[in-house]
Amino acid sequence: MRLVQHLSLLAATVGAGLMAGLFAAFAYAVMPALRGADDRTFVDAMQRINVTIVNGLFLLIFLGTPVLAALAAILAWRGAGRPALPWIVAGLVLYLVAVVVTAAVNVPLNDALAAAGTADLDAARQRFEATWVAWNVVRALASTAGFGALCGALLVTGRPIG
Repeated sequence: MRLVQHLSLLAATVGAGLMAGLFAAFAYAVMPALRGADDRTFVDAMQRINVTIVNGLFLLIFLGTPVLAALAAILAWRGAGRPALPWIVAGLVLYLVAVVVTAAVNVPLNDALAAAGTADLDAARQRFEATWVAWNVVRALASTAGFGALCGALLVTGRPIG
């Protein structure tokens, strides 16, 4: 059972790190690069990204991470991993903030941008960009903090896998 606990914590930590990196990359590279683009390029690029990103690997990591973190928390609570439990719970809660922001803000904005098609690109961009960017920073910070907390849980466990 300890091996499952350690592997679920490790996998949740890796998943949280991957998602934190993705959201952060949008915050410090992708969106600043698109800021200087004309409306057609901006809208086209974001529409393409929003279609492409919804794939099996993304969904597995994005949705699998909280499941694995919850499993790690349950196993820590039931086993000898109690010192790591507060770190795991903090990591899970912070990661879930990013999930909720994504579902409540970013995805609806993505859907609205997709529905806008190519008509009135300036208006579509104005309704999308500033809000999407701001909330992406929130989810980048939340998922990065969650990753840090899960790293803390790994440090507290202090045991090699095996």
